[in-house]
Amino acid sequence: MADPTPDNPFRLGTRRSPLAMAQAVETRGRLCAAHGWAENAVELVPVTASGDKIQDRALAEIGGKALWTRELDHWLIEGRIDAAVHSLKDVETLRPEAIVIAAVLPRADKADVLLGALSIMALPQGATVGTSAPRRAAQLLNARPDCKVVLFRGNVATRMAKLAAGEVDATFLAAAGLDRLGESGVGTRLDPEEWLPAPSQ
Repeated sequence: MADPTPDNPFRLGTRRSPLAMAQAVETRGRLCAAHGWAENAVELVPVTASGDKIQDRALAEIGGKALWTRELDHWLIEGRIDAAVHSLKDVETLRPEAIVIAAVLPRADKADVLLGALSIMALPQGATVGTSAPRRAAQLLNARPDCKVVLFRGNVATRMAKLAAGEVDATFLAAAGLDRLGESGVGTRLDPEEWLPAPSQ
């Protein structure tokens, strides 16, 4: 493959959310640095994922992790993009044979962050905690069976806004996502030795 140019760019597919776009910008920078490409020789191609469209049901009920990758997979196989950027934790274990994982960026902070309280034990009695992750819900209820877990979907900004509006008492977000969005100072980082993060988070 010839080096891309602004007139014939390398097309890098990404989801449209602010966090996904931040990851794509980082990936573009690393690609350009590694290959000596001009930044405008890599075009970011935003694609709306099914997981971003459906916000009122748990992922397990409507297709699981494929909801984050399906559209970009189709665009890649159809040749409409040259590569796609995903969070590895959102990629299914079994992938289409035509697609390979070409590269993995250095791992960011793997921890979860609790927003709304200084610690799990500091949550109010009977607190309502929003999460769509069975892993987070199970760990919370193991430590605090008095808490109520409610489905909580949306991108980082949406979930932070729902928390600020009082829809829940607390929620969890990935530290890496907060860092990429310039929100590294919010919440309480949970020690991964005590609070297990998602695989590949």
